Amino acid sequence: MSLTPTQKRTLTWCLIAALAMLALWLLAPVLTPFVVASVLAYVLTPVVDRLDHLGRGRMPRVLAVLIVETLFILILVSIVLLVVPIFAKELPLLREQLPLLADRVNSALSPWLAQFGIKLSLDGKSIQAFVVKYLNANAEETFGSVMASLKLGGSVALAIIGNAVLIPVALFLLLNDWERFVARVVALVPPRMRAAYDNFMAEADDVLGQYLRGQLLVMGALTVYFSVALALFGFDLAVPLGVFTGLAFFIPYLGFGLGLILALLAGMLQFGGLYGVLVVAGVYGVGQLIESFYLTPRLVGERIGLHPLAVIFALMAFGQVFGFVGLLIALPASAVLLVAIRRVRASYLASKLYQG
Repeated sequence: MSLTPTQKRTLTWCLIAALAMLALWLLAPVLTPFVVASVLAYVLTPVVDRLDHLGRGRMPRVLAVLIVETLFILILVSIVLLVVPIFAKELPLLREQLPLLADRVNSALSPWLAQFGIKLSLDGKSIQAFVVKYLNANAEETFGSVMASLKLGGSVALAIIGNAVLIPVALFLLLNDWERFVARVVALVPPRMRAAYDNFMAEADDVLGQYLRGQLLVMGALTVYFSVALALFGFDLAVPLGVFTGLAFFIPYLGFGLGLILALLAGMLQFGGLYGVLVVAGVYGVGQLIESFYLTPRLVGERIGLHPLAVIFALMAFGQVFGFVGLLIALPASAVLLVAIRRVRASYLASKLYQG
């Protein structure tokens, strides 16, 4: 059976795509720092371009890159320093106050459940012993695995240190020469496909750019809201909890759930009663309503088409296939696939197959 030239070109491009996916899957551990740097470069390049433009040629681009990358690293370090106190303060309190929490749950729920014939009895000391044993066991297991890895030539420590050094270096080089890298990629596109490629990538870039900018605004607004709201009700860890919850909203629903669990735990440990639970439920309930019915529709917009459920599926699917690298490329790949699906759908609706 002979193939038409169009069919041969289609099969060739499918083979190239399959080989690229296979190479990405096989080289995922090696590609991780470069993919991280590429994603960050894509996000930060507009900031560098804006700063470079403000300098009006008097500021070298390398200086603009250094300023943007330094500020980005300082922001990341600040976020880590804000989130760490949550765990540093809550874990010791959790060990100490578990018996008291169990007693309060017993006294509050036992009479109510007894009306339905349900007997509830929580032994606070047994729960405390189990949790302490579990935490200690996990700590020992983690420490043991880390030490074993260090004994095997220090591969884990070397990988972490290597990535910590390589990612900033790769990010600097990509930010400094982003236009050159993009031009080299575009040069590989056949001339007859250049116009279609440029149009396709411009639409994909617009979709992803709008989504990322909208999400950053939503995250910033929610960070301020949760930090201020929890502080007004007297939470000691209001700022760390607010920052963590606001930034975790980048992963729809999952981020909110993690922030809610941490806040409930902090409320119960600090106030030791129903007050903390009710405050957290109210603050986080209102925050979820604001995000769902106002912030996301206004700042992200349905016109983008990246539904939160699609984002969750993309993160899970790409993470399952490509691991950590998959999580990094999930959103950019989803934007490209979204534009491709739109065009395939438009072609199908205009085809004789659909119109008969």
